[in-house]
Amino acid sequence: MSGAPRTPKIPYGGDYNPEQWPEEVADADHRLFTKAGIDTLTVGVFAWSLLQPTEDTYDFTTLDRTLDRAAAEGRQVVLATGTAALPPWLALAYPEVNRTDFEGRRHGYGQRHNFCPSSPAYRRLSTALAGRLARRYAAHPALLAWHINNEYGGACYCARCADAFRVWLRERHGTLDALNDAWWTTFWSHRYTDWTQIEPPSALTEHWRGPDHTAFQGITLDYQRFMTDALLGCFVAEKEAIRAHSTNTPVTTNFMGMYRPSDYHRWAPHLDFASWDSYPPLDAPPTWPALAHDLMRGLKDGAPFWLMEQTPSTTACRDVNPLRRPGELRLASWQAVAHGADAVLYFQMRASRGACEKYHGAVIGHAGRDDTRVFREVADLGAELEAAGTVTLGARTPARTALLFDWDSWWALEMSDGPSRLVTYVDVVHAYYRAARVAGADVDVVPVTADLSGYDVVLAPALHLVKGEVAERLEAVAERGGTVLTTFLSGRGDEHDRAFLTDVPGPLGPLMGVRVDEWDTRPADVTHPVRLGDLDSAARLVFEIVIPRGAEPVGTYTSDFYAGTPAVTRNRFGGRGGEGWYVATHLDEAGTEWVVRRILDRHGLVGPYAAHAGVETATRVAPNGDRLLFLLNHSTQTRELSAHAAATDLLTGKRVEREDPLVLDPLGVAVLRLE
Repeated sequence: MSGAPRTPKIPYGGDYNPEQWPEEVADADHRLFTKAGIDTLTVGVFAWSLLQPTEDTYDFTTLDRTLDRAAAEGRQVVLATGTAALPPWLALAYPEVNRTDFEGRRHGYGQRHNFCPSSPAYRRLSTALAGRLARRYAAHPALLAWHINNEYGGACYCARCADAFRVWLRERHGTLDALNDAWWTTFWSHRYTDWTQIEPPSALTEHWRGPDHTAFQGITLDYQRFMTDALLGCFVAEKEAIRAHSTNTPVTTNFMGMYRPSDYHRWAPHLDFASWDSYPPLDAPPTWPALAHDLMRGLKDGAPFWLMEQTPSTTACRDVNPLRRPGELRLASWQAVAHGADAVLYFQMRASRGACEKYHGAVIGHAGRDDTRVFREVADLGAELEAAGTVTLGARTPARTALLFDWDSWWALEMSDGPSRLVTYVDVVHAYYRAARVAGADVDVVPVTADLSGYDVVLAPALHLVKGEVAERLEAVAERGGTVLTTFLSGRGDEHDRAFLTDVPGPLGPLMGVRVDEWDTRPADVTHPVRLGDLDSAARLVFEIVIPRGAEPVGTYTSDFYAGTPAVTRNRFGGRGGEGWYVATHLDEAGTEWVVRRILDRHGLVGPYAAHAGVETATRVAPNGDRLLFLLNHSTQTRELSAHAAATDLLTGKRVEREDPLVLDPLGVAVLRLE
């Protein structure tokens, strides 16, 4: 089976924990589910200790009752394997299953996501549970999808992980000579002469001041990759156990968007469909979750994903937990659909009575009321999604702009002792993504291995590591007339994070037409102006001193000893008018927009609504060819627009002509089916 489940509408609902509630509460909950238009429940996520109270006994009574009731009431179930939190008996019977942390401490039982991915006991028992669930429920009429584990993450540094790491290294590098060369172990007398000498990089070995401060980037980079693969191995093992009994039902696990510890591109081929949990930072602009949505869509070559979790009101486990204002839930949900979500689900359906998430937002609060503002908003959105039917399902985004997202570059950049520890990879990537989205361009967020032949513009900010043939494939974009942009701190290292023995930006140099002679890094409160046409941008953090090798200056520094030297350059490349743009410093928001908009405008990719502050646009094309334009007003002011095309608003049924006025209420949404 490949692809998301086929449904008659956008699945709507979320995490429900019937094991926490007596039957009379469940009865009330289901009545409220019907009232709110809830048709999909995710169950069993943390039910291991209930499903398997001892190693030799299983109890499926609660799941039987829940799935049977869902089927009787016309609801669907995303059934989780429950393996993300260990039952106490398992951790006590098999102490090896408890993780050893970065400081070298073997943990006792507690919390969740608390298992060692190299533990044979965990692998044996988790796959056994997944297999039993699949055998019991594979043919159940309520079953919609399998949900393996939950929000995989974290790391272990135990002896078993050390052994597994050595095996992984043998497979990756082949010989110790190759490994020593990759890690540059002639530095500080580190040359290994036996595989058993290699230890995981931790606070007890190569690190100081935390996980980002390592003496050897090569070994730490490889351990990040290894731990991604170790956790992925647990997922694959459970999936195989499920597939032994359930061959057709799609399988997924819920990701966490821009989550640094795990390289989701390595996971993507093993998922039937991508899904993720959206909890943006408190101060995040709307483009932050949009970037994460597009990253999730890019995992499966543009196929729709599922919004597996979001809060209907507040989050928990933060110092402060602001409430979503009236209208924000609807706007965030339609934003997800606009960027490719084919499901809108919540955590959680009913608020837990105890423990650390009892104050996390829920569709149904502790009092079980249906007259709260949150419940009314959830119910209204449920009715809206019901009315939309199948129109958005399976729709894809026809983007002509790509943004490269690379976990290896993320890891390598932020663990490097220089040039600056103040630069964060995702902030740089988001800055260029934001500029493109504000200009009205649809953007595919893709790995460096993606096929780039369909894009006019490729943005590759902070491409710190240049691996494989990515430089040649970027040149191919420009050779056919496209534009490629990269930035400071790009082209610095190969796949092992070894510096290129050539001028910066390494293999990207010919396309960019520059060499970086020196670089200056300063504290966050130090800015230098960069002149871009009539605009003065306040640049900060990194100031690379560029010498053109065919490129022409587009922006220049106007202070310090490098005043008058290029800060932004453009290089003509190939015979069809292609260009390579190099941005040598961390421009402010206005400067980044200035650069990106000129690139997009060259290819006719600046949208007609780009002048309207706070208005986000996104396009999807349905399987039947219908072109859907989403207009999302993130401001608290009414926005008066023109339709720019004959269309029908699917949310109101109103038809508009090309020049008709189109009014978006504060936090308003329109979904236009273009004619």
